[in-house]
Amino acid sequence: MKQRGILVVSAIVTLAAAGAAILYAQSQNGYYSQTNLGDMSQPAAPPALDTGAVFGAGAYPLYRAQLEPGDGKQEVEAYCNTCHSTRYITMQPPLPAATWEAEVNKMIKTFGQPIPDDAAAKIIKYLQTHYTPETRKR
Repeated sequence: MKQRGILVVSAIVTLAAAGAAILYAQSQNGYYSQTNLGDMSQPAAPPALDTGAVFGAGAYPLYRAQLEPGDGKQEVEAYCNTCHSTRYITMQPPLPAATWEAEVNKMIKTFGQPIPDDAAAKIIKYLQTHYTPETRKR
């Protein structure tokens, strides 16, 4: 029982020291002054903004990711583009051939993409030909 009491007192002292250290750090960083230590209220008004500031943003760059030329590219663009852009294919790391097959099958069976069997076979072959660790060019 005595050890438990020592542990409780030790924990309280540690927490108090940590709290004091946090308050000291906040005070040193300017978050609190000596007059508002522990005060949780917000300042009355936000700081004045520079009225001469100019902000702008350019147009969002829209580009179509270019797929590698080859047999099956047309099927990929026709069927895969209905749910996601071709950029989604090109941004993937090079995936093993079995993973590409599993991904196409997932799109058909899990997500319900209506791809005919012959087109699915061409898509899988195309992805395995151009986007595996052994075949990816860029």
